Amino acid sequence: MTFYRPPPGPAWPKAWSEPQPSFWRSGPDGRHAWSWRNVGVGMLPFADSATPELPLDRIIRLSLFQVTVGMAAVLLIGTLNRVMIVELGLPAWVVALMISLPLVFAPLRMLVGHRSDTHRSVLGWKRVPYIWLGTMLQFGGLAIMPFALILLSGDSHGPPIIGQVGAALAFLLTGAGLHMTQTTGLALATDLAPERARPKVVALLCMMLLLGTVTSAVLFGLLLSPFSELRLVQVVQGAAVLTMVLNGIALWKQEARNPNRSQEIALAPSFVDAWRAYMRTGRARRRLLAIGMGTVAFSMQDVLLEPYGGRVLHLPVSATTSLTALLAVGGATGLWLAARVLNRGADPYRVAGFGAMAGLAAFSSVIFAAPMASGLLFAAGVSLVGFGAGLFAHGTLTASMNMAEKDSTGLALGAWGAVQALAAGVAIAAGGLLSDSITALAVSGRLGPTLASPATGYTAVYLIELLLLFVTLVAIGPLVRHQPADPQGRPPKLSPLGFAALTQSPPDLAV
Repeated sequence: MTFYRPPPGPAWPKAWSEPQPSFWRSGPDGRHAWSWRNVGVGMLPFADSATPELPLDRIIRLSLFQVTVGMAAVLLIGTLNRVMIVELGLPAWVVALMISLPLVFAPLRMLVGHRSDTHRSVLGWKRVPYIWLGTMLQFGGLAIMPFALILLSGDSHGPPIIGQVGAALAFLLTGAGLHMTQTTGLALATDLAPERARPKVVALLCMMLLLGTVTSAVLFGLLLSPFSELRLVQVVQGAAVLTMVLNGIALWKQEARNPNRSQEIALAPSFVDAWRAYMRTGRARRRLLAIGMGTVAFSMQDVLLEPYGGRVLHLPVSATTSLTALLAVGGATGLWLAARVLNRGADPYRVAGFGAMAGLAAFSSVIFAAPMASGLLFAAGVSLVGFGAGLFAHGTLTASMNMAEKDSTGLALGAWGAVQALAAGVAIAAGGLLSDSITALAVSGRLGPTLASPATGYTAVYLIELLLLFVTLVAIGPLVRHQPADPQGRPPKLSPLGFAALTQSPPDLAV
């Protein structure tokens, strides 16, 4: 089937008279026909992130490592968390301790990134060995996991301590592999992508992480219904094999071999020297502080939104389950918008600041949903949480990529990942602890009759997140690119808080 376009004329927009994209083909009568063979690629989200140096199929193939990272995160934090507590009957504190073990490896992301920057390989690779090592660690952890779960279930003659140690080792290996794979994978993407295309490449990588997380959660739920120990073993082993396959495909022919690189790396600085040099560039301390505060602000609610909707707003299970989809849609929208405006030259810190502002509106909506008993306002707030988090994550990751020097990309991205992972882990634990503690005090009447409600603990956490978002804006303000000086050479005036530039409406954010 062929669709024809009338010839350009005064009634048509100016865009029709401009050169048309590659999917337009001239017909024999001089009119333009639509070539359907390019519709599939041209209409893919972030398809314009492709460049001659990094075609779209290569970007998508490289981004498969993000799918396996999302899959492993769902297994550790979601599926196995519930199974060990509910089906296997383990104490909640034991499960919480196991889930927190991967955070032990998070600070080492900086060292892994630096080592991938300075790795001496006979084959001439920097990133590939570390991505492959991370993949093997993920595979090893997931391979041990089923046997540890069998011992934990009591279906064995061994002492329970063996199952607990095996499960702890499995969680630690999987978490270490996850951090190593993601750090060096992002560094490899930064090496391959030209600077002009990095914002959209970042958005595509974040989208693949989101896609891997949501898809894995849905698939694991379907495969484990009805639940059985044998089915759980099969699912975890299948995830281990899929991790090897997808990461192998992602790595295939991505990094060019350069045997001469070993001679260049021989004079590379040590980790301590490289870290000191990194901390002296581009207000690194303030940037890491902003990343940490913003991540805590957006992560404290991770385990609270669904209970809040059920206990306070009395929403059914089907409605609270859909919150994951709302977060995903909001996050995808934020990533898309961030990629678009950053590609036009917007300041990544400004984009992150607008993400924090969206978070202010988001948590305000969530708070006021309780007294107004409005499920619609709650849904809008949840969507805005995902939207603001998407803007903030994309902006800070792009800024970290841009600030990284050629020989310290892995170190810069490792610092971003370490701060982000640690902040998220601490925030989730603190959010649950504060919510339960304050709710217990409120329900017991110790805070007065006015606050004797299950909503008090949740509202307190959301108010803390609002405060942290203001702190994040204060930290981001001086990082935002200053406006050009006026004709008399005077610098622009900033407010005492330092984020006056964020409140301006620059033309590069117009959509």
